Amino acid sequence: MADGFNDTRAHRVAELMHDYQNIQRRIAQFQATPSSDEYHEVGYTTLRNAHAEARALLSAPFPPEMLHPPTAANEAAKRQLQRMILDGYARRFKAQKINHKAAAAMKWINKRNSILQGQKPRNCHIPQLQQADNTLRNDLAAITDSRIINEFRAADQRYWLVDDPTLQQILGWIRTNL
Repeated sequence: MADGFNDTRAHRVAELMHDYQNIQRRIAQFQATPSSDEYHEVGYTTLRNAHAEARALLSAPFPPEMLHPPTAANEAAKRQLQRMILDGYARRFKAQKINHKAAAAMKWINKRNSILQGQKPRNCHIPQLQQADNTLRNDLAAITDSRIINEFRAADQRYWLVDDPTLQQILGWIRTNL
């Protein structure tokens, strides 16, 4: 039996997809043009990987089949909207992780540019460049699933969250569908 919340669910889907679109736009804005000598440096590689992950996420289709067919005709819309909430949440979640990686890479790139000031790396730059590399590694290690889910839970408090998935559901959806 339908519960009368399908309009609310549809609105939640729209909110999630709007957030997802904004995150993808932010990722696309992170741009850098390394020299051939810098191309394989960790920050530039991280940024390229983030862009590749974002493109792959954009091209991942929505799986059309339902895992558990509805028991009654009036339940079909509810189940479909719940699947769309899960998919939207998973896409937004994954995009936010990518966004944090790209932001960390840009922080590294800006730090590197500040250290080098247009010069080629010399021995006097090595300690500072190594520190920038270590900071990037630490920043990337701090991008955890629980950090992302907690960011969203805190930001989403003003929304209807009844059908929002758990972290385990999100990660399961990502593993099987994205």
